[in-house]
Order: sequence, then C-alpha cells, then structure tokens
Amino acid sequence: MGVWDLVLVGLVLLLGLCGVLVPGLPGSWLVWAAVLWWALKDPQPVAWWVLVGATVALFLSQVVRWALPPRRLRMSGATPRMAVYAGGGALLGFFLIPVLGAIPGFIGGVYLSERLRLGRHREAVAATRTAMHSGGSSVLAELFTCLLIMGAWMGAVFWG
Repeated sequence: MGVWDLVLVGLVLLLGLCGVLVPGLPGSWLVWAAVLWWALKDPQPVAWWVLVGATVALFLSQVVRWALPPRRLRMSGATPRMAVYAGGGALLGFFLIPVLGAIPGFIGGVYLSERLRLGRHREAVAATRTAMHSGGSSVLAELFTCLLIMGAWMGAVFWG
C-alpha cells in the first residue's frame, strides 16, 4: 500500500474520531470502514487481524453503550467547545500515557471546558459529573474504542 493510501486511511480514521464527538456523524462506522479499506488494499495477515479485532471491539463497544445511560448531553449543558476539549484531552492522554491515558484525558478535557466556562472548581466538578452521567460515559466508551483501533492500525502500519 502506498504512502498516499496510508495517509488517506489515517485521515478517515481521524474523521471517524471527530465523528464520535459530533452528533449525527457515524464515527465508529468511519473508523471501521477505514480499517476495512486498509485491509482490502493491503491483504496481509496483520491487516486482517486488525480488522477482526476492530470488528469485535466495536461490537463490544456497542453492547457497553447500550448498557450505559442514553446520550442527553445537550440537555446537561454540553457545548461543542466541551466536545473539542474532551476529544483533544482524550487524544493527548492516549499518547502521553499510552492507551489508558485517554480516560483521564477525556474527563480532564470536560473539566477544563467547564472550569473555563464557570470559573470555579466546585461548579466545574459538579458540571463534569453531570456531563459524564448525561451521556459522557457513553461517548467516552465509543471514543476509547476508536482510539484503540487507531492505535492498533498505527502499530500494524509502523511495526507490522
């Protein structure tokens, strides 16, 4: 597979990660489609294993999301700025503290957004808790799964 093809797959993966945070965009499906496209264009065993792993991970993510409270983020006061901070925090945390750093990064991004909006620690903590109970945990589960898939793809491309 050529460099430009890999760049395009990476861009679709990033678009899928953004799609997880934006209501109405099929983020998980874009991530899965990018991995499928890569596996079809570069039919090596590692590519197929990443595709199988992505499929299983996304299925389990959907099961977990059904068990969590439904998304009611708009009603809790979530803003697009909060989504940007949460997604940026998760992405930054994912690479600073490999893999598991996405969870505190996401929550930290929500907290930072609320702290900047509200100005006080106590109100920001309460707003973060409300956002996580109102569907933030569902978004986090889906985003974390997509970050895992992107990390597996990157590992397979660079070291596979």
